Amino acid sequence: MSNGVNIPQTGALDFLALGALIHRLDTGIIPFRKATECQIHVSGGEYNVAANLSDCFRLNTAIVSAMVDYPIGDLIAERVRAMGVKPIYKHFEHNGATGPNMATVYSDRGAGVRPPVVFYNRANEAAAQLKPGDFDWKVIFSGGVRWVHCGGLFASLSPTTAPLAAEMMRAAKAAGAVTSFDLNFREKLWKISGGIDHAVETIATIVENVDVLIGNEEDLQKGLGIPGPDVHAKSKLDPAIFFGMIEQVTTKHPQARIVATTLREVHSTNHHSWSAVAWVDGKTYSAPTVELDVIDRVGGGDGFAAGFIYGLLNGESSEEALKLGWAHGALLTTFPGDTTMATLEQVRAFAKGGSARIQR
Repeated sequence: MSNGVNIPQTGALDFLALGALIHRLDTGIIPFRKATECQIHVSGGEYNVAANLSDCFRLNTAIVSAMVDYPIGDLIAERVRAMGVKPIYKHFEHNGATGPNMATVYSDRGAGVRPPVVFYNRANEAAAQLKPGDFDWKVIFSGGVRWVHCGGLFASLSPTTAPLAAEMMRAAKAAGAVTSFDLNFREKLWKISGGIDHAVETIATIVENVDVLIGNEEDLQKGLGIPGPDVHAKSKLDPAIFFGMIEQVTTKHPQARIVATTLREVHSTNHHSWSAVAWVDGKTYSAPTVELDVIDRVGGGDGFAAGFIYGLLNGESSEEALKLGWAHGALLTTFPGDTTMATLEQVRAFAKGGSARIQR
């Protein structure tokens, strides 16, 4: 299918991601200040896509990351293996007191009119210490890699993580892989890493070698420095603002052949309207809108990215790839945790208009 990018047909790895691995402590509907127990979810914006593509879409995937050799690292590494993702780690020793650490995210899910609350402890994070030269990209790419991915979450962690991401993207392009970057703009993280202006300069050094951009209107404005209207002024489901910004995006970054995002209108914590849009090599596509009964919203965007990327890797049409991303992202919000519990058959059925009737 013609989509503006030349995807290798074969490779030892279908998908390779660079990012930080974290663990999320989830207290469910109980606020953290009143919690007595929690679930532990292994996550990471870039890792989630690799895990989804492996577990649901049955592709060969890998994660390049930092791993601390202590019990929390062991827990995370076990979950990575369970999701079928190949680990490529730089190992760090824990000093028994202060780190380095695997980052912790704390969250509750909210309920009804009470929104979810998320906060972080990324002090002395091992992934933030990763730097150019830590990984032998020639060896990593030697067997062939079809698609390479990173995101704004990893790029924001320290002065060395973005240069490492840029190094990987250059190596990926030299090796013939398709490259993608999820802008995933987090103002809290960039605020302590130099602010928005620094973010735009930093992200530009990565995006210059990126074929596929994932991000909403706010991501495009703040991550790429693209001027645009007030993103809160219109319906969250209206694709007009997103498509209206594409010309500016492609003028500033002409190498980008695909730009895609989810559209989400939050009516309450557990009721969202959900859609998705994509610009693919000059053509625009929109997914249907569906009403979601949300269990856990975290990871929905990564679920979309995985389904969309799978469709493109699998040779689907651009429209079908968008629907697969839309369907998988929607299904992911019906499971606890950040990574998928869906099957490929469920995703395809929902993308074709399947219902919630009981399956016997």
